[in-house]
Amino acid sequence: MFCRSNRLLIPLPKPKNPDPNGAAAVQELLGGKFGEMSTLNNYLFQSFNFRNKKKLKPFFDLVASITAEELGHVELVTTTINLMLEGVTYPAPPDATPLRDTKDFRNTYHYIVNAQTALPGDSMGRAWTGDNVFNSGNLVLDLLHNFFLECGARTHKMRVYQMTDNPVAREMIGYLLVRGGVHVVAYAKALEIATGVDITKLVPIPSLENKAFETTRKFEAEGAHRKLYTFSPNDYKDVAMIWKGNHPEDGGRLEVIQGSPPGAPMPDLQSVPEEFAPGISKEDFMEIAKRLQRSAGI
Repeated sequence: MFCRSNRLLIPLPKPKNPDPNGAAAVQELLGGKFGEMSTLNNYLFQSFNFRNKKKLKPFFDLVASITAEELGHVELVTTTINLMLEGVTYPAPPDATPLRDTKDFRNTYHYIVNAQTALPGDSMGRAWTGDNVFNSGNLVLDLLHNFFLECGARTHKMRVYQMTDNPVAREMIGYLLVRGGVHVVAYAKALEIATGVDITKLVPIPSLENKAFETTRKFEAEGAHRKLYTFSPNDYKDVAMIWKGNHPEDGGRLEVIQGSPPGAPMPDLQSVPEEFAPGISKEDFMEIAKRLQRSAGI
């Protein structure tokens, strides 16, 4: 079971200008092969299908905890794309062609299909597919795959960071480089316990520290790279049997936090009349308000 909070993992700055082509690039971090939808669904199905949960509980607790965080990562990247797309078009009658400019942008799906919001697809407009999920049933193989997946995701984040200087994209990527680094180290430590092989000696992959990116530094200064959240008030406590000791890069003490990070307010997307979204006029809203009052007995 999941418990949802109406909070974003971190506050995101509101861009001064729309950035449709930057948003198209950021789509790779959402629905690409190494995007957040892939990390989420890999761990989600591995946790659902996990065998011997009681005997191997620390490993199950690790995958389950990271699964919950990945839900928040999907939401964070999606919100970033949405903020980058705000203001691309303008309200006008249909014959004025208010969506005129969108036909020349990299991803016209954003305007034809989703009313200027994120798509469950990659930077080229291809839909995300369940073929990106790897769940072999073999614990060591799955952990090794997850380590590789997180390193691939880190590489793509670093590349997209270098493609755009958009402030909201860079803030999001900086945070996810730090939190993705937690997952890299966590899977490496799990593999060491399962096999005796010290995989942490391989990190970082690529061989560039997070502090090379300006927007990662404040999160590392807060110790976010050393914290692993259970995303549950009472469960998954045995993750502490894996997430312990020192961080392989800075030597700081690793810390398990029972529960979730405090989060930040969720942005509220404004209406886009030229896209008929949400398609509720002032008159419609007043009628809806009356019906809600009646149903509440007011």
